[in-house]
Amino acid sequence: MAKLAAFTYVSLDGYFAGPRGEIDWFKAIGKDDEYESYTHRQSSSGGALIFGRTTYEIMKSYWPTAPARKADPEMAAAVNENPKIVFSKKLKKADEGPHWKNVTLLHDIEASDIRKRKGVATKGFTILGSGSIVRQLARLGLVDEYSLVVVPLLLGAGKPLFEDFEKTRLELAESKSFRNGLLVVRYRPA
Repeated sequence: MAKLAAFTYVSLDGYFAGPRGEIDWFKAIGKDDEYESYTHRQSSSGGALIFGRTTYEIMKSYWPTAPARKADPEMAAAVNENPKIVFSKKLKKADEGPHWKNVTLLHDIEASDIRKRKGVATKGFTILGSGSIVRQLARLGLVDEYSLVVVPLLLGAGKPLFEDFEKTRLELAESKSFRNGLLVVRYRPA
């Protein structure tokens, strides 16, 4: 069965978004070549990417553009070419284009559908950002791994990544720090 992993930026106090849903706060962290290399290695799996509507719209507005492809061709290729699943009750359609392909729009998260997709997939799935999707899939017991990029910043208020959860034991799979202060921790359900 294919693995479903979450890759999410969180503030040190556990928020994936600010009080009004803003997610630009983590961009204040300085560039780090080692971190960039790490994320490129992680994105090379070729598996499907999962987004909520907000993250989908942000990604679609940037990665298919010429400046994005010039600035980071490796990451642009991974995001643009890999299959994408978008969960949204509001979107009526998910547009494709010459540089934004393989998009599937789903209006509801159904555990049986996700299990079926994991069962037939040859490569894994990665939820990029999309804290509300991470929460929903985690509550259904469908997330196999949490990769949290801990940003050295206290937001003080916002949308917590893990809210209204039952106690769940996790085991550490990896912990890696970077010079710019980011800390990547990967956990799997114990």
